[in-house]
Amino acid sequence: MSRLYKSIVIFFIAMIISLLGMVLVFAPVYAKQATPMAEDPVLEEQVKAVSDELRCLVCQNQTIADSSAPLAVDLKTQVREMLSAGKTKVEILDYMVERYGDFVRYRPPVKPTTMLLWFGPMLFLVIGGSFLFLSLKRRSKRIASASASTLSEDESKQDR
Repeated sequence: MSRLYKSIVIFFIAMIISLLGMVLVFAPVYAKQATPMAEDPVLEEQVKAVSDELRCLVCQNQTIADSSAPLAVDLKTQVREMLSAGKTKVEILDYMVERYGDFVRYRPPVKPTTMLLWFGPMLFLVIGGSFLFLSLKRRSKRIASASASTLSEDESKQDR
């Protein structure tokens, strides 16, 4: 029985060593490539500032600076190239808005086409609150009138 035990232990040790070897061999295959950074740290800060202003069109709730989606990476690269070519932040943002619309701005400007986006939630809150207030007021009147009509005089005196 001890021979069987030794051979089982040796088998499991060999399996563990071979699995570790496979992990070490194939791990570089799954490693992600590092995002290229500008050699100039000032330029990289400008890229970050512009990227913080642009929405990821794939994720939609992240900026392209925070997103790792392929489109966001491409847009960051395009921003980097435009800044290297001497374009300003305003010119880049205008270009992106022209190409993708106001939706690409993470904080779109307040203008007639975006009024509902900016003030819609407050409008719905006011309308909903008004509806709730009026419904509760009508309901309390109905309850008061129903209870007053069904109670006798003796019962209404006991309630007071």
